[in-house]
Amino acid sequence: MLVYYSKTLHSPMYFFLSQLSISDIMLTTNIAPNMLHVVLHKWTPISFSGCITQYFVFCSIEAFECYLLTVMSYDRYLAICSPLHYASIMKQTLCIELVLASWILSCSMGLIPTLEICQLEFCGPNVIDYLFCDFNPLVELSCSDTSRAQMEVTLLCVPIIILPFLMIVVSYTYIVLTLVKIPSSLGRQKSFSTCNSHLTVVFMFYGTLTATYLIPNKGQSQTISKMMSLLYTVFTPFVNPFIYSLRNKDIKKIVNNWLH
Repeated sequence: MLVYYSKTLHSPMYFFLSQLSISDIMLTTNIAPNMLHVVLHKWTPISFSGCITQYFVFCSIEAFECYLLTVMSYDRYLAICSPLHYASIMKQTLCIELVLASWILSCSMGLIPTLEICQLEFCGPNVIDYLFCDFNPLVELSCSDTSRAQMEVTLLCVPIIILPFLMIVVSYTYIVLTLVKIPSSLGRQKSFSTCNSHLTVVFMFYGTLTATYLIPNKGQSQTISKMMSLLYTVFTPFVNPFIYSLRNKDIKKIVNNWLH
């Protein structure tokens, strides 16, 4: 709302931050209410269609945040490495197109494993020992062959997690190489300060996703698995406002102006 109503915040970086906050709200709205009900009452029934819908929304939003963080790294790359061309390249139309493309791509990616799960047969005690409907707890309940579904999810990690992360690494490699050329240490610090918040979220978000979906977890206990899922479904959206807003001088200035 601050970004929408404050003209001084009408820039690509804050537009992407507003999209990140919207996706965080959608993620916690999708996961947290039912999760809290599970924690409080220990037995929370959910329909198959409701479980599948929750998984699709969760998967799509997580993929969207991967792509959005990549777009934000590209924005920082242009701002630091090509400051003279930044305004002419990162126009409002391009920002909207990048966000729409991220949503379309993420929903398409989320639809693939969702449809695959719908084709599985569930004939046992359909009790999910988890805080929400995630892929691994769902396929464990299936009495049919799940190798194809597991293979698809493993392959989807490439376009959703690995490739975006590599693009972020490449962007920051160019950023670091550009900052090294700045003679003033104060200038380097000022330029890199615009990337600190983004890097913090990237490491938290991708670190937990990688530990959950890419690293083999056969020896991992259910408690650790649940804690890892809490990090990227609840904790990261919770700390994002602190990282991006409460530590941001521009936003704090706007809030103070509104309060006074």
